[in-house]
Amino acid sequence: MSASSIPDEPIDLQFSDVLREVRWPANKDDLVEAARNAGASNEVLAILDGMPEQDYRDVASVTRLIGSNYGPGLGI
Repeated sequence: MSASSIPDEPIDLQFSDVLREVRWPANKDDLVEAARNAGASNEVLAILDGMPEQDYRDVASVTRLIGSNYGPGLGI
């Protein structure tokens, strides 16, 4: 998938595409960098940048936090 198409995707697909490329475990900065490199939207970058500074074990540990903080609309 080209990076140029990512910002045009629904936000849940953007997260899915970004998190698929992350090497786990990852910290918040790794997540933001992966999103930036993927060309994710500013909204996705802001959500990831607002996450707590900690190490995340896997995709599920991130999506649980995103879903609980941003509502059921982000069913990743």
